[in-house]
Amino acid sequence: MKRTLLLFNYLLFDCLSAIGAWCTFYFVRVSHLRGEHLSFIEICNSNFLYSLAFVTIFWILLYILTGFYTDVFRRSRINDFFQTVGQVILGSIILFFILILGDFVGSAREFYLTFGMLLGIQFAFTYTPRLIINSFVIYQIRNKRLGFKTIIVGDGSEAEALYHEIEGFEIPQGQLFIGYVAITAKESKLSDFLPCLGTLNELSDVIDRSGVDEVIIALSHKETQRIQRAINDLYGKRVEVKVIPSLYDFLTGKVKMSSIMGTPLILVNHRLMPAWQEMFKFILDFVVSFLAIFALLPFGLIVSTIIKLTSRGPVFFTQERIGRYGKPFVLIKFRSMCLDSEKHGPALSSKSDARVTPFGRFMRKTRIDELPNFINVLKGDMSLVGPRPERQFYIDQIVKIAPHYLHLQKVKPGITSWGQVKYGYAESVDQMVERLKYDLLYLENMSLLVDLRIIIYTLITVFRGRGI
Repeated sequence: MKRTLLLFNYLLFDCLSAIGAWCTFYFVRVSHLRGEHLSFIEICNSNFLYSLAFVTIFWILLYILTGFYTDVFRRSRINDFFQTVGQVILGSIILFFILILGDFVGSAREFYLTFGMLLGIQFAFTYTPRLIINSFVIYQIRNKRLGFKTIIVGDGSEAEALYHEIEGFEIPQGQLFIGYVAITAKESKLSDFLPCLGTLNELSDVIDRSGVDEVIIALSHKETQRIQRAINDLYGKRVEVKVIPSLYDFLTGKVKMSSIMGTPLILVNHRLMPAWQEMFKFILDFVVSFLAIFALLPFGLIVSTIIKLTSRGPVFFTQERIGRYGKPFVLIKFRSMCLDSEKHGPALSSKSDARVTPFGRFMRKTRIDELPNFINVLKGDMSLVGPRPERQFYIDQIVKIAPHYLHLQKVKPGITSWGQVKYGYAESVDQMVERLKYDLLYLENMSLLVDLRIIIYTLITVFRGRGI
């Protein structure tokens, strides 16, 4: 069963469940609680059909915002139960106040009975098909008809022990081993059970050509450099990365188990934000950038005119930058420098840079030059808040000093960032590395509240004219 088919099944049955639950609730409420006769014509009236369409769309949006469809294969029945309970309680409260409360006439007992009935009917209709689908997927996994293509990074005793432990489970956990990646080219005992797909130097290529779903790094905790290197190589790859834990990891509570029967492993590429916050961030990016482009259009025309009158060259400056998962995109800004400012090669700007035009200096202080970045946000290349996008030329230099820079490619770059607010513009690669720690802090603390605080501090910087 493909992921798209499973996702379609969840969406289809959630839609049918929403329709069935609302029809049942409407019938029971009118016929039994109110004691009124309900004819077929009344059921088919436009008001009921409009409410039915609204309710169905509402529930699907709620499930999306709360992250139910993010990883449809790796779900447990217990987690599904509690997540569905939370979704139904939240959604029922919202629907009750939007569609029912204003139309409610009755005693307090009927009030609570109506709400409880809505809650119970919605949960029964929603969770039952979810339980059936999830049970079918788990059955397929346990019979090894379905699973996750998995490779082991490592060829020592840890890797061999891990392989035998997982393969020895009476109840399969879904890992379908297709091979291992060796640390060196030497023969390993693991080769008696799995094919060697390449060495650590070839890890990225192995992932690309093998269609891997999961990577387990099975190296000694003493080999920190190799572990870090493997993790860096896997950033930007759409795979689940796990590492065997050390005693320290157990003591510090880093090992989180989702299955009693599974192997204790540390999930590396965990979500940086809750799914509902990710969705809200995406929606806010789209809405704010869309409104900003139209609201600032007259101001943009004035800025464009001044640029054309004060210096020779185009209004906009475009340059290739590197975005999420290492994907290049074209960054758009108002031109603040003289034409052919990099005819001798890439060069970072500074406060006293002679290449910056007089009006360009004003734009950079107030960050007006970055207003066209809203176009990049609308296109989906950038976000309102995120690490500053850099050129591949500078990324190559940064990675030599700080390989963990690649962590930043897990998220979209932003118009503003923690690093920009706290550190400002960098005038050298060393300063870029220094600013990196603030962007890494952002990754570890990502939330809508943090984004809001960064935006507020950015606006303060703009109004004070301290952009440079």
